[in-house]
Amino acid sequence: MSLPALRAGVCDVLGRRLHDLRISVIDMCNLRCTYCMPAGAYHERFAFLKEEERLTLEEIARLTRLFATLGVSKARITGGEPLLRKDLPRLIAMLREIDGVGDLALTTNGVLLAQHAEALKEAGLERVTVSLDTLDERVFDAMSGRSGRYSAVLEGIAAAEAVGLAPIKINAVVERGINDHTVMDLVERFRGTGHVVRFIEFMDVGNCNHWGREQVVASREILEMIQERYPLRALEENYHGEVASRYEFCDGAGEIGFISSVTEPFCGSCTRARLSTDGRLLTCLFAGSGIDLRGPMRDGATDDDLLGLIAGVWGNRTDRYSELRATLAPSDGSKRKIEMYQIGG
Repeated sequence: MSLPALRAGVCDVLGRRLHDLRISVIDMCNLRCTYCMPAGAYHERFAFLKEEERLTLEEIARLTRLFATLGVSKARITGGEPLLRKDLPRLIAMLREIDGVGDLALTTNGVLLAQHAEALKEAGLERVTVSLDTLDERVFDAMSGRSGRYSAVLEGIAAAEAVGLAPIKINAVVERGINDHTVMDLVERFRGTGHVVRFIEFMDVGNCNHWGREQVVASREILEMIQERYPLRALEENYHGEVASRYEFCDGAGEIGFISSVTEPFCGSCTRARLSTDGRLLTCLFAGSGIDLRGPMRDGATDDDLLGLIAGVWGNRTDRYSELRATLAPSDGSKRKIEMYQIGG
């Protein structure tokens, strides 16, 4: 395919157009959530990437510009915990200047959000998604692997609202027997606030969370639980490839969402590429490896070289892990996958 044709956008083998880019800016985190970075595996002596191994802000901006050339219009900053990355507002400002990126957001655990919300907004960030699995502080401490952080997350949400980083989305991973009994607390707390709670089915991301199908609380079960108290009606998707199924309260008190990768896979409309902290391009959340972009870039690759490499990877993409999960042989289903903290959610 010629470079002018590439600049018109690129589709994979299954006809899915590249539209979203998730950028992991750091592999470190200040929590140890059991489903992502459990403390037993990520202890104090764990060797995270050295600074020189991470993409620089300029390298991230360059690659994002190239992805935008290929059709990306939505970029999301992730981690690890992205607010641990030095000079993050400067990166936000750089990304804000890229033609074609019309939607720029950040996903955070919220612990440091109160300190940085104003600077992020001033730099051009539009909105944030905050991970908050429960409003029960004891359950929060157990799931996050850290104590004393709960109030900071709530303060972060309040600070983001105060500076206009809206609408704020609240992501809650639900595990059976762990926090499923606190689902309605989140509904009650944020109903009518303008914030959108999204319940996420517990997924088999990475290799350390000891995932089992019996731990999954199906979105349909949560939907029925909420419906018993508050009638809901389904909404149309905001754009093709949106991961959350959206509902609104019939009384006008806002919106709620469900991300159902296990029971209602959405691979067929997946438009997301992922850029790891060390510069690998991955085409699936459940991928085992990625294609190195940092090496060629630092070895002097031109923009056209990199465009061809990225387009080639996406053009050959066939990923649909969640649709195949139930049919995979045990040896296939247990193969080593990249960890979520390296590429965000």
